Amino acid sequence: MSTSDDIVHHKQYRYCTTRLKYRQGRELKAVKVYTVANESSHLLCFGVPKINLYNELKQSFRKFGELCHVHNVTSELVEKGAELEAFTEVFWIKFKKIFDARKAKKYLDAKEFYGGILHISYAPEYETLEELRNKLNHRISELKYRLKFNEQQYKIMKSEDSNENQN
Repeated sequence: MSTSDDIVHHKQYRYCTTRLKYRQGRELKAVKVYTVANESSHLLCFGVPKINLYNELKQSFRKFGELCHVHNVTSELVEKGAELEAFTEVFWIKFKKIFDARKAKKYLDAKEFYGGILHISYAPEYETLEELRNKLNHRISELKYRLKFNEQQYKIMKSEDSNENQN
């Protein structure tokens, strides 16, 4: 059986208040770094008030892209030992594209939803091995494209510099 250690990465962090003024930005943020393996098209949405808001939640997330599914996983997380806010539910949302999940997390995390404050976190533990493989392969192809593009830009800039020096 799983323990609460399996879900510790879903813990909500406090906002960082010790950043220098010029680095702080307009909104306070909790500082957390995500690797390619951490980001996921699977999200867990904590803090949904327990008043049958499945359809409303689905509509809110559908604005950001095509959904594969939305499931209530409150009982599963309680069995694993997660400490959940009273009178709230947790939903597992899977997007078709990881980019859409990023957008949804960015815009809905720490937002008010029917009287509750949502906490959205990536849920890579729900990914299959094939999904992880595809995600990493996609990242590799993205990096190859960027390297090729940057190399072309560098050659263009270098040729422009040499043309200016000849004049």
